[in-house]
Amino acid sequence: MSDHVAALADLVRRPSVNPMGRDLSGPDYLEGRVTEWLVQRFTAAGIPWARQPVAPGRDNVVARLEATVPAAPVLLWDAHQDTVPADGMTIEPFVPMVRDGRLYGRGACDVKGGMAAMLAALDRLRGGSRDATVVFTATVNEEFGFSGAKALARLWEDASDEPGDAAARRLVGGRPALAIVAEPTGLDLVTQHKGAVRWRVRVHGRACHSAHPERGENAIYHAGRAILAVEALAAELSARHADHPCGPPTLNLGTVRGGTGVNLVPDRVVLEIDRRLVPGESPAAARDEVVARILAACPAARIEHEPPFLESAGLPDGTGVQTAASWTARLEAAARRRGGGRRVAARYGTNASIFAAAGVPAVVFGPGSIEQAHTADEWIDVAQVDAAAGVLCDIVAGRGED
Repeated sequence: MSDHVAALADLVRRPSVNPMGRDLSGPDYLEGRVTEWLVQRFTAAGIPWARQPVAPGRDNVVARLEATVPAAPVLLWDAHQDTVPADGMTIEPFVPMVRDGRLYGRGACDVKGGMAAMLAALDRLRGGSRDATVVFTATVNEEFGFSGAKALARLWEDASDEPGDAAARRLVGGRPALAIVAEPTGLDLVTQHKGAVRWRVRVHGRACHSAHPERGENAIYHAGRAILAVEALAAELSARHADHPCGPPTLNLGTVRGGTGVNLVPDRVVLEIDRRLVPGESPAAARDEVVARILAACPAARIEHEPPFLESAGLPDGTGVQTAASWTARLEAAARRRGGGRRVAARYGTNASIFAAAGVPAVVFGPGSIEQAHTADEWIDVAQVDAAAGVLCDIVAGRGED
């Protein structure tokens, strides 16, 4: 089995499901299995590595492959370890299956295929010349909060003194010349993408027996008015910045939880809101607009807006292309020879926005199609995983320029 296929299969058969804020535990949840596998792989290969604790049971992994020339720049290769849940999948989510040139399984496309390409590239580069030092990072909690990327970015701050950061900081060093963030881009370069702000809204009422509902205060009625206000604002947002390459800003109500029984007046409803931002929008201002609309629709209700559990301003156009032009050009040329290399915009968010905000030029690149991410039969073209590994090898070995 080819190196990229074997690595991808090993990753898929190790569940790393993000609980997505739910109180869930068990062997399928969190990134620990993938973390341990990576540590064992780097140990066997003799590649220096370190763990960076981010949360209980959730560690970033950092590895470093030195350049073979003096005074070489550092390139950051980042891929997240976590996947979305496997609920409702029509295939066995953690039993990798190769059929018709595709490998199926949860995370195969988003983003274990990209991680496998990076790992295969590291293996292939070990025996040759390298114009750059590669720092590979496997970050946690990308799907729900970007906390792994934020912890990694903390290593570039002189004032960072969190327990467990020291070993990872020694490997990372200073700010890289360019960060390449693995996501399914079809071998194209995403040079700008949306940001997001997500938070929970707690709508309060007063419980009582449903035989006397007038004695209580129905939180679901208040929440209903709040939901209609969110829906109306979502429609308005679709007309703003309609011609932006990333698409217009969006607003989505993702979950509604409330009530304990049909014969009880509910005293609480919890909503989860996702507001997607075009680059340049302020997460705080976007959230404030939603808060104001809900307040106007429910002036008498007791409503509590929690602090955001995810906040990112997005990836502005040019953060990787302009400030790291020579390395971006290598990446673009190498990808173009393999059928990709276009500069495109995306409607989703990635760790690249966190790195860019920390002063590191960033682009998004990897194998697979975003259309297959998070799907019930998630898969990736294994030939494209191999092609991505070749692109990454070329730019470090100096073979990526036209």
